Amino acid sequence: MLNNATYEAYVRILKNELVPALGCTEPIAIALAAAKARETLGAMPEKIVARCSGNIIKNAKGVIVPTTGNMKGIDTSAVLGAVAGDPSLGLEVLSKVDHVALEKTRELLTRGICATEILDTPAQLHIIVEMEGAGHTALAEIRDEHTNLIRLEKDGEVLFRKEEAARSEEDESDSDLKLLNLSDILTFADTVDMEDVRPMLERQVAYNLKIAREGMTHAYGGRVGSTLMRHYGENVRLRARAMAAAGSDARMGGCVLPVIINSGSGNQGITCSVPIAVYAQHLGVEDEVMYRALVVSNLVALLQKRGIGRLSAFCGAVCAGCGAGAGITYLHGGDYDTIARTITNTLANVSGIVCDGAKGSCAAKIAASVDAAILGHEMSMDGNTFGAGEGLVMENVEETIATIGTMAAQGMKETDHVILKLMIGQDAGC
Repeated sequence: MLNNATYEAYVRILKNELVPALGCTEPIAIALAAAKARETLGAMPEKIVARCSGNIIKNAKGVIVPTTGNMKGIDTSAVLGAVAGDPSLGLEVLSKVDHVALEKTRELLTRGICATEILDTPAQLHIIVEMEGAGHTALAEIRDEHTNLIRLEKDGEVLFRKEEAARSEEDESDSDLKLLNLSDILTFADTVDMEDVRPMLERQVAYNLKIAREGMTHAYGGRVGSTLMRHYGENVRLRARAMAAAGSDARMGGCVLPVIINSGSGNQGITCSVPIAVYAQHLGVEDEVMYRALVVSNLVALLQKRGIGRLSAFCGAVCAGCGAGAGITYLHGGDYDTIARTITNTLANVSGIVCDGAKGSCAAKIAASVDAAILGHEMSMDGNTFGAGEGLVMENVEETIATIGTMAAQGMKETDHVILKLMIGQDAGC
């Protein structure tokens, strides 16, 4: 049994992480900052400057902003957030947008009221939106987490500053995440009181399956999910990949349905949950067993992200797919060793996938990651695994996860830098 402090930390992690978001979380965070600045300004802005860290730019540049139909870009996110965003709704800030707001947004974008700049900052997730209007100025700043507002200003006067509180909250979150390890995750999944986690897990399955079905039946993005189903046949392995990819098709394609996120990402939340739901239905297990497998999947994904950070050059779908593989093995009655082999096998396969921003091809990366996780699961159920010394595979699963995290967080820093330069049209050699 886990001690009370660890048990409560694991429940708290799930409550903090499994929250709803409408659309890709990076443009949504920009819209949220703009909505807070507009609320502070008290008037419609005449000029906006959105300054964002490189990873925010990378993830907001190519994805459709939800509720807009087909509009993309940091300027769209900022202007729409200012025009119609409701900052009280957090990551669902754009859920009240209507056609009048869209027309106003298009007008302001045509007038060129919004400038975008790269923010020189050590933080991977950092947004500052400044605006002018009616003779006043306002500023809103978000850092480290998508909803973590740390500063508000009006006419140069600081109305709100949260840097000390932000550090305290981050420390608490980091402290909770540091408690994660595979053995305790499995003990928690086996013993958690369902009433402590059922509501958030029920919502995760309901929301994420709904957007997966939407992506499977309507034309979004590259239609990766429906392409898989149409050309590769019908079985649970294929369906788990296709449904997860379809959720991303819809989400990256501007679908207005919310999703339940993991690690600050809707794509990762979909990848952690949809394959588990597909396999649970196939196996005919009770809902409680599915929820316990979802606990494993979500926490295993977070265990890996702990060493990488929320935004990096390492594709988060790999972490989430790895979590899904662990959850699928749990559904099949796998013990610690079997689940550890699944994780190792998955990471040995696809840990080289890079993140080049949020866009339609994320669905294909999800399909590839879930495919690797299913292969890793089936290898493990047969008793097979990649051995220590093969690439970045270490003596045990915890060391392998830590090594992959170091590679992603430290080794891929320059990769991240070059990807951003290429995406914004700069010479990568400069």
